[in-house]
Order: sequence, then C-alpha cells, then structure tokens
Amino acid sequence: MELLVTYDVDTTTPEGQRRLRQVAKACEGTGHRVQKSVFEIVCSPQQRLRLEARLRDIIDATTDSIRIYQLDQGSLARAKHLGAAIRAPHHEPLII
Repeated sequence: MELLVTYDVDTTTPEGQRRLRQVAKACEGTGHRVQKSVFEIVCSPQQRLRLEARLRDIIDATTDSIRIYQLDQGSLARAKHLGAAIRAPHHEPLII
C-alpha cells in the first residue's frame, strides 16, 4: 500500500521538539522524507498498523496532528515534482 504521511507537531516546548524528532524517526523507519514534514511510504497493512500505533504513542493528541492518506497503487510514481523535489526510490530496499 502507498501512503502519504504529513504531520504538524507543536514545537513551542522542549517536549514538543522531542516529539517532532520522534515522529520523524518513526516515519524514516518506514518511508522516504520528501519534504520537512511529509513522508511517502510503501508498506504492508501490518507495517501501517505498527506505524500508526507508534505515532499514537508519540504525539500529544491535544496539540499535534498527523494525517495519513492511503493512495492508489502507483500514485507515488505518478506524482509531479516541481522545483527542488527529489524522486524517492520507493520500491528499492530501504536502508536504515
């Protein structure tokens, strides 16, 4: 499955800055960062459930927001990039 994950973490406190780093690290373990708070992810349904559980454990649900969009197969390959965008190697091995 292909996902687009976006997040907005309140970083006005040191705890929020820590949560921001943890959210990014959790997403980096599954997909490719394409913008500062945007990840493109190709994963199995089980990996998605694990990622969602991990993100739920990290965030403060009263101040932080994560949006996960499930895309049609092949959507990431068809994405148009403008400017300094890079094409993420979605179907190559992810080395952490």
